[in-house]
Amino acid sequence: MKPILKIALVDDEQEYLDGMGKLCNSFGRSAGYPVEAVPFCSAGDFLEAFSGGSFDLVFMDIYMEGMDGVAAALEMRKSDSGCLLVFLTSSTDFMPDAFSCHAFEYVTKPFSEKRIFDVLADAVKVLPQEQKYIELAADRKTVRVFLSDIASAATDAHYIMVTLADGRGLRCRMTMPEFMEKTGGDARFIPINKGIAVNAEFILEFKNGCCVMESGARFPVRVRDSARAEQMASDYHFEKIRSRQRHRRGE
Repeated sequence: MKPILKIALVDDEQEYLDGMGKLCNSFGRSAGYPVEAVPFCSAGDFLEAFSGGSFDLVFMDIYMEGMDGVAAALEMRKSDSGCLLVFLTSSTDFMPDAFSCHAFEYVTKPFSEKRIFDVLADAVKVLPQEQKYIELAADRKTVRVFLSDIASAATDAHYIMVTLADGRGLRCRMTMPEFMEKTGGDARFIPINKGIAVNAEFILEFKNGCCVMESGARFPVRVRDSARAEQMASDYHFEKIRSRQRHRRGE
């Protein structure tokens, strides 16, 4: 999966291109997503640069000189049915046509920062979550770590030992509640015992009171939490499959 959230901004008004670019980058900083927002001042310029999989999300103005946004979206859909599409417009007249392009959202101008942030927050929920990262302070420096690279986190005195998928460990001075807060409540991270959380992506099995990881690491699971932890892991994988199916259908 792409580590950067790539967003195309298509609008023939420079004011909106500049404003949307700032909002997308501001959202990325606040939500922990590296964002690359690429502006296009016409549908034609966008389509020349577009290919299947080149963008995760497209903000498309409907009323533009030359080719309008709906026509551009129909062309886009010929090569990419999964890219999330958000229409921007000053009128709702084109709404039926817009949603025939499998639009993810429809935003009326002028829009607020909150409106765009809400749309982006909804979008990242259905995009591959491997893109999200957190910042951790370890060895007297701050490092960015993708959530997809974190296999487990376990309390170690006044520290948290964060173990990455490649076996490396980061010893961070923080509490487990602080670590879980940094993940933003990401469903991948399942608390299995006091001071221990594991990434569902790396769980091999639950066996003999332990959570066995793909690396061979074993973590004890509290008896009273065992059924709940297994259910959380099952629910996570089920929802991930459903999200991918909806994304492929352009729903």
